Order: sequence, then structure tokens, then C-alpha cells
Amino acid sequence: MRIGLYPGTFDPVTLGHLDIIRRACALVDRLVIGVAVNSGKGPLFSLDERVQMLEAEAKHISAATGCDILVHPFDNLLIHCARDVNASIIIRGLRAVADFEYEYQMVGMNRALDSTVETVFLMAEARHQAIASKLVKEIARLDGDVSKFVTPEVESRLHAKLAAG
Repeated sequence: MRIGLYPGTFDPVTLGHLDIIRRACALVDRLVIGVAVNSGKGPLFSLDERVQMLEAEAKHISAATGCDILVHPFDNLLIHCARDVNASIIIRGLRAVADFEYEYQMVGMNRALDSTVETVFLMAEARHQAIASKLVKEIARLDGDVSKFVTPEVESRLHAKLAAG
């Protein structure tokens, strides 16, 4: 069984993330979505909220693709998470050339830690290349329309979270 790990903070999950998840399902039998605690980024949503959002969205993709999708929170090194879930592939999404330099360094470090785990890059679809969770949150904070960047459920959760302060 080919197991892939798609890690991220997913604060919140965007249509770009969902596109990568959908496309990653064509490469693996089981896709583990690793939700990083990543408190250094100061996430808007709690870890539990991010996991819940991803589980709700992943159900639709799993049903459509037949891929077994598991959402797995983690707070250790990515390569340790990959070992924990028996992943042989780490899947990373790229939006722009600027993402590649950082990702290239991460691949080198991960290969040094465990050379048996490969990293596969998927380029974001053109219509999703500008989407970043950080920008989605900023647009929502300033009362902008985020419906082009997230699902209706995520949009609702985002507005509710911001309204709650």
C-alpha cells in the first residue's frame, strides 16, 4: 500500500489545499493529511478545529476518489510523522517559484534524516496559485469576500471565528 503524507498548518484549509489533496489521491492508496500544531505561526483556529475542518472536507474527496484519507495531527518533526504513519512519500504543494527554495532545503534535510522517504511536489492549479491561508485570513478580517478561496463551510467557520474575537 502506498501511503502519502500531505503536511501543513491548514489555518484555514483552502481550495488550493483541497486541490492538492484531490490530486495526491491519484498517487497513493492512503493519504494522511498531517495537521501541524505549529504554534509559532499563531494559528487562528485551534488544532482540533483545523482537524475537524479537514475531516469534513476530506470526506467528499475520499468519496469521489476512493482514496483512503486520514487526518492526523502532529507536533514532531515531519520525517518522524512520516515514520509514525508509515508514509513513503511526502507530498508538498507549490504555488510559486518562491516556495521552491524553502521546499528544496526541507527535502535535503528530510533526506538526510531518512533517505527512504521521497518528496513529491505538486504544482497548484493556476486558479489556486495566489491562495494562501495567511491572505485568506487577512481578507476575511477586513470584511473581504473569501468565497473564491475556501468552501462555504470553511468560510462560515472563518467568519464565526473572527466575529467571536
